[in-house]
Amino acid sequence: MLLSMFRQLYDIEDRAKAFTPEDRLALRQAESRPIWKRIREYLASEAMKSVMPKELFGEALTYLRNQFEHLLVYLDDGLMPIDNNETEQLMKQVALGRKNWMFIGSVAAGYRAADLMSLVSSAHRNDLDIFVYVKDVLDRLLAGETNYDDLRPDVWKQSHPEAIRIYRVEERQARADAKAVKRARRRVAQRV
Repeated sequence: MLLSMFRQLYDIEDRAKAFTPEDRLALRQAESRPIWKRIREYLASEAMKSVMPKELFGEALTYLRNQFEHLLVYLDDGLMPIDNNETEQLMKQVALGRKNWMFIGSVAAGYRAADLMSLVSSAHRNDLDIFVYVKDVLDRLLAGETNYDDLRPDVWKQSHPEAIRIYRVEERQARADAKAVKRARRRVAQRV
C-alpha cells in the first residue's frame, strides 16, 4: 500500500517533467498533496502501529514520520525535484575516488584536484566533450579571460554546440522513455 502511493507520486513527477514550474506546482497541489495526506493517514493507522520499531520496516517508518514535513517541501516549489537522486549520482564520483585521493600530496593539491573535479563533473552533467571544454577553459584563463560566467558549462555549451555529446542526450532520453513506458504499464495494471 505504502509503496504504491510512493509510485503514484513518482508517476505524477514523471508526467510533470516537461511542464513549466507553474504547471508542475499546480499538478503537485492537485494530485500529489492528496496522496501525501493518505500517506500520513496510513502511517497513523492501526496497521502501522503494530510494526515493531526495531524491525527494519519499523525503523524506516520512524524515519518517514520524523522527516514527513521535510518531504513535503517540494510541493510548494515547482522548480524543486521530489528527491535528490541526481545529486546523489554525482556523489558517486567522490566515493569512487576517495582512496585514490588519500595520497594526493598536499592540501593545496587536494584543493586543485577538487576544483578540477568540479569542472569535469559540471561538463559531464551538461553533456559536453570534457576534453574540449576543459582545454578551452584553461586556454582562455591562461590568456587572461576574466568573464567567468562565460566559462560556466551551461553558458559555454550555447556558443559551442559542436562540443555537445549528442549520444549522451539520446541515452538519457531513451532511459526516460523506457521509464515512462514502465510506469504507464504499471498504472494500467493497477486499474485492472
